[in-house]
Amino acid sequence: MEYAGPRITPEEADRRYDGIVRTYLYGLEDGKTIIDGEGLGAFLNHSCDPNCEVDEIKGRVWIFAVRDIAAGEELVWDYNLYDDEEPAPCHCGAKNCRGTMYSQEWIAKMRRRAKAKRRRAPIRADKARTSGRK
Repeated sequence: MEYAGPRITPEEADRRYDGIVRTYLYGLEDGKTIIDGEGLGAFLNHSCDPNCEVDEIKGRVWIFAVRDIAAGEELVWDYNLYDDEEPAPCHCGAKNCRGTMYSQEWIAKMRRRAKAKRRRAPIRADKARTSGRK
């Protein structure tokens, strides 16, 4: 099925959804276009163990089954969220659940950013006194 909807800019998406927790936005690979999802594709849920995957082909976004799906089974794909720092907890229940809907790459980027921030942070006086130095 196609992930369809109006195409807007990232700035328009920010304006429309500032402060809104739930959106159905999908950023295209060009980094300039966002699909404001509507239709069935927008309502598939996230799972860390998906039975569907998303592929962008010639500027259109398609959701494909990655295995046979039983009748009545929920269609799910890995959202691989990026470009945000707000919590996006995952409760999919999969054995390999990573606890977040963010992509592995984004998680690694956030860890590197936090580590660099800790390195740049000044040492507080009370911490210095308890660091084992005499």
